Amino acid sequence: MALTEHYLTKFEEGRFYHIYNRSIDRKPMFKNEGNYEFFLKKYYAYLSQVIDTYTYCLLGNHFHLLVSVKEKLQSKIRAASKKLSNVVDKEKTTHDIVSHQFRKFFQSYAMAFNTQQNRTGTLFQTPFKRALVTEQQYLTRLVYYIHSNPQWHGLTDDFRNWKWSSYNSILNDKPDKLKKKDVIEWFGNKELFKQFHDQMQNVKIDKKYYLEDD
Repeated sequence: MALTEHYLTKFEEGRFYHIYNRSIDRKPMFKNEGNYEFFLKKYYAYLSQVIDTYTYCLLGNHFHLLVSVKEKLQSKIRAASKKLSNVVDKEKTTHDIVSHQFRKFFQSYAMAFNTQQNRTGTLFQTPFKRALVTEQQYLTRLVYYIHSNPQWHGLTDDFRNWKWSSYNSILNDKPDKLKKKDVIEWFGNKELFKQFHDQMQNVKIDKKYYLEDD
């Protein structure tokens, strides 16, 4: 079970979070490759202005993200809104802004998925879970944990082959929206990044440490 605090944790500028959520009925939220692609497309469309993404993994009925909230988010949002002649509620906090964008993203994906699958009703559990990440060791182990999830759940024999995680994207030099250079720097270089993932295969991970309700 997720800790109660993971439903209540507030977003703050410049801080790291492990975000995870699943479908309301534990049934697949991804039925085909197009669903995975659409999820990522909408995710970046709604969230890239408010958070940076370092690691992700999309699985059958849930997903994991490692993100940080952008610095000076409130001032940037207000400046952008003035250019568009919009009024921004000065009472809105960083948490309000980020949470609002996540809600819009979830709604957008759910509406499209429901239409495609002839489905009705809520798709995602609410509220979505988020855990504050404060320790460097936790950060690097969390990168591995997120990438290894498909293997944990028996979706593949080797998590390195899972198409819908950031593992291989981080290792290639193709430009994208991931903060891949930052991730590599946490480990030292690409070879050390790969070695860490290899070595962690032989380490018993305490699921309580990650506080996640898979």
